[in-house]
Amino acid sequence: MPPDCLTSYFCKKRPLFFIRRGICKELSNFSRALFQVAVASSLLHSCGRFDSPLYGQISQQIEENLAEVETDPQRPQPESVSDNDPNDALSNISVLSRALHIIQQEYVDVDKVDYRSLVHNAIAGILSSLDPHSQFMSPESFNAMREEASDQFGGLGIKVEQRGGTLTVLSPIEDSPAARAGVISGDQIIEIDGKTTDKISLAESIRLLRGPPGTSVTVRIFRPETKEIKHFKIIREIIKVESVQDATILSPEVARTNRKIGYARITQFNEPTAADLKRKLDKLEVEGMEAFILDLRNNPGGLIESAVDTAAEFLGPDQLVVYTEGRDPSQRREYRTPKKAQPRKWFPMVVLVNGGSASGSEIVAGALRDLNRAVVLGETTFGKGSVQTVQQLGDGSAIRLTTAKYYTPGRKVIHEYGITPSVVVVMSEEEERAMMARRSEETLSDEQKARFKNIRDPQMERAVDVLNALLAIEAKPGLRHSSKGER
Repeated sequence: MPPDCLTSYFCKKRPLFFIRRGICKELSNFSRALFQVAVASSLLHSCGRFDSPLYGQISQQIEENLAEVETDPQRPQPESVSDNDPNDALSNISVLSRALHIIQQEYVDVDKVDYRSLVHNAIAGILSSLDPHSQFMSPESFNAMREEASDQFGGLGIKVEQRGGTLTVLSPIEDSPAARAGVISGDQIIEIDGKTTDKISLAESIRLLRGPPGTSVTVRIFRPETKEIKHFKIIREIIKVESVQDATILSPEVARTNRKIGYARITQFNEPTAADLKRKLDKLEVEGMEAFILDLRNNPGGLIESAVDTAAEFLGPDQLVVYTEGRDPSQRREYRTPKKAQPRKWFPMVVLVNGGSASGSEIVAGALRDLNRAVVLGETTFGKGSVQTVQQLGDGSAIRLTTAKYYTPGRKVIHEYGITPSVVVVMSEEEERAMMARRSEETLSDEQKARFKNIRDPQMERAVDVLNALLAIEAKPGLRHSSKGER
């Protein structure tokens, strides 16, 4: 093969693809990423010896399909691959490699078309076409992601996702800078410090939102419910949240009964959540709790193991909570309650959810609904139920790829559909804002307290009504609920 033509070799330890003077490193990085996306089990990666017969066959096929890349534009072009197998990696990647070469050689602004930028942008484009959660991470973004794996960081206190190409607020963390400023679930962030978000990745948007504590960031948001454009200048803070809050027996005025209805709110699922909830449930039971409301509204999720352990507090041993399934059904993974789990005494239960409940919240709500352990009440949840796997590439960049989806015990897919409540109760924007404000009442002015005081929480009121009805049914002889595994 002439020296200016593309050559190739494959090795398990370093799977290079197109090797040409000046571009081999970037194209090898690109081909590896593309193989992981499209042909993860490609035969090409199985070649471990250059002198094997298989390697000879591969080299011959590459030479036949790719020929010379510096072909005169006037000469007849190679046979189109449009009618060939769309999963034929070699012939289809050759089209892309030629496009990269033409762009790099002929685009008018040469400073915009270095091979690294072309390859990174090509990978980003492929991943963004798959779903909102698959993404490319530059070496800088990947390093930032690893540094942010701790439980506290400098930021605004919001969880965001890409929805239909729009950066959308999943939910603000309670008493965070964003929540205090007035950002609510469903807000669409259209600018960050003057930079529009429609042309940057999710990872880049998060990088712009975060920063050293004490610094400010200006965000411009669109609120779909009211069609308003709002601007917020927010000071970043260290975000550290106690996940189980407001565990209490509701007052007779709120419960509208003398029966003891317990309540607790989980803001997110982190490592100590399940143990903290257990301690607080034990305390409520000692106080005579007869029914319970678990509030997962605006809970964006967190650790799946924590969500499963939380669900286990209300279920029997060895119960299926959620499972994941990818392209290969044999790779199904089940998450179950511990085999030695000690179930609690049964009590009527309601789980509150809304559009800001996502991921781990949806796992808990879906399991308790499908296993007939609780009534799920509120609004349809966000619909974030997929598994992303991060794989690092040769130059320090990485791809974050959706590899599986979560399913409830009743085989309901969570991703993009969410959890539909058994009892639907919709809240207005004003009611939701008042609910969030009351959760951080100590930060409100007297004027704000007076304004929010008389605004109802219809979801909470309906949950109380449901539990009072269930308690009344239980009081009738012969209608006492029995639960498998009840102590």
